Amino acid sequence: MNERAIKLFGTEEPAPEQRVLTAGPLSATLEDGQLRWIRIGEAEAIRAIAFLIRDRNWSTANPEISDLDIREGKNGFKVTFTARCPTVDGDFTWRGEFTGSPDGTLRCVSVGAPDRDFLTSRTGFVILHPLKGLVGKTITVEHADGRKKRRRVPAEIVPDQPFLLVRGMTHEPSRGVTAEIRMEGDTWETEDHRNWTDASLKTYSRPLSLPYPYEVAKGEEIRHTVTLKFSGKLPREPGAPSGPVVVKLGDPAGKMPKVGLSVLPEDARAALRVAPLVKAAGVRHLNCRIDLRVRGWRKPLADYARLAKETGAGIVLEIIIPGIDTPARELGEAAKAVRAAKLKPQAVVVTPAADLKSYPPGTPFPEGVPSFEAVAAAARKAFRNVRIGGGMLSNFTELNRKRPPAKTFDFITHATSAMIHAADDQSVMETLESVEHIIHSAKAIIGKTPYRIGPSHIGNSFNPYGATVTANPDGGRVTMARVEPRHRGLFGAAWHLGYLSQVAGGGIEAVTMASPVGEFGIVYRKQKYPQPFYDTTRGAKVYPVYHVIRGIAEAAGAKQIDARSSDTGRVRTLAWKKGRTTHVWLANLRDETIEVQLRGLARKGKATLMMLDEDGFGQAVRDPDFADRAEPFAGTTVTLPPFAVARLDVAG
Repeated sequence: MNERAIKLFGTEEPAPEQRVLTAGPLSATLEDGQLRWIRIGEAEAIRAIAFLIRDRNWSTANPEISDLDIREGKNGFKVTFTARCPTVDGDFTWRGEFTGSPDGTLRCVSVGAPDRDFLTSRTGFVILHPLKGLVGKTITVEHADGRKKRRRVPAEIVPDQPFLLVRGMTHEPSRGVTAEIRMEGDTWETEDHRNWTDASLKTYSRPLSLPYPYEVAKGEEIRHTVTLKFSGKLPREPGAPSGPVVVKLGDPAGKMPKVGLSVLPEDARAALRVAPLVKAAGVRHLNCRIDLRVRGWRKPLADYARLAKETGAGIVLEIIIPGIDTPARELGEAAKAVRAAKLKPQAVVVTPAADLKSYPPGTPFPEGVPSFEAVAAAARKAFRNVRIGGGMLSNFTELNRKRPPAKTFDFITHATSAMIHAADDQSVMETLESVEHIIHSAKAIIGKTPYRIGPSHIGNSFNPYGATVTANPDGGRVTMARVEPRHRGLFGAAWHLGYLSQVAGGGIEAVTMASPVGEFGIVYRKQKYPQPFYDTTRGAKVYPVYHVIRGIAEAAGAKQIDARSSDTGRVRTLAWKKGRTTHVWLANLRDETIEVQLRGLARKGKATLMMLDEDGFGQAVRDPDFADRAEPFAGTTVTLPPFAVARLDVAG
């Protein structure tokens, strides 16, 4: 067993190898047949250029790379390789060639075909554009007919494509430097990837207005070319941010939100068995779901009532109605069952089953679906004196495309997942960048209506974009999967702290993350799928994320302190004050040791430091009170090992 990999990632599957390539002032990272973090000097111009195969359920095929040849020299670089992409409908194999020239020009060519008639939702080059330097800025868009227009990249997340029929785009990644990217071989368009918490805008081939999934015949060749050129005052050498990260503490910045967990019906009984640990975690609410389409939907209600009693957490009851009968009748039946189970929810969220699916731009919503107004009215009648929430149980994308009328609900909510489009480590961590954009955009939609987020996970509890989630029997890094091994590792703890740091500053009412047990659990229980280390470790009780949830849940209502990281791509931070003690949490988002320098920390008394890292992993999973065991701390510099989470407590 690769114990280090298990502790960090929950899986022994190796992360793809990365290699930095340079050509004049240009640098790019080669990983798994794609180029990432394409920079001119230190400025990121393009987040990624990748040839992707999406299957009929929009899951992304992982490429198997062979015949890799990398040649580098003073004249730049040239990379050639073969990529085989297996899917449920057959294999698509393509040949790639990436060339970097001394003047910083980058050319990417792909030629490929399937081994049999092949169903795909999308196959072709995808360009990811970084948010910084583009959002809210004006760029030049070249359309397929050759026309060029100056267009503004929206600051708020748009539900449809901001740019259609695209051939090229030009923007300024840094002052005095212009980047022009052009595509050949198809028609491209751009969507706002922030909808799904991706930290990018995405330009992709084949318009969504065309039918999908579509068939590519056996042997039918797809050839795409992407060219990136720079002009202006170019830097002489490539580069990337490095060195210590500075965290600055400032003034009070609002109140910390309430933190809760989600409970699915199939996990209700198992959650009861770990109720003491859930109570000790201090979560304020449990989002408990029933689906009226499912036979036996009443069964978990009694368990939910017991969970409320044994954990002290309020119940937010999520109700999925079939939408076959009237909302009044369906919710009346649900309310009757809730009363019979002696369950007293503090809030109810109702969604028609049809709203669990996504309807992309140009796709009509199904007819006969109850309106938001009808659902809210029926819910208020069925559940008197209970707060009624609305929105979506899926991603912000769906809320953005189908917006509730103002003042219809007592609060608005939606979920998020970090693995809709990519499952590699850095893409998942990069999703944290877009959370603040989602909060800003959601508030623009809902106005002064209270706002809740969740359930929010790394993995997917269900798939709004296809028939089912992706199977992950080997516990790897897989998009659209419900079983996500990194949730069990230090990676998962760091991601959750990073997410909480984003929502805490957004002025939201509550956030729901993780679950008591199961794929998104904070407490270890043996499952049908393997859990390396935990299944063979005597006394294993909790996952590292338990300590993060417990630590942040206890801060509900406390005064948040403005805390800013100089490099949020490497370190996220969250701080608040309770009584006379200031609590500062830090999360390392990288597989490298990072030095953090603290500024603005007013120290009048003793300070202690808790470190959740690889060395303390074994004790952390055996001891639910691990985070209470902090060591004396002096100084203003904290060294964070890979994916470590630290808490600094300073008496004021």
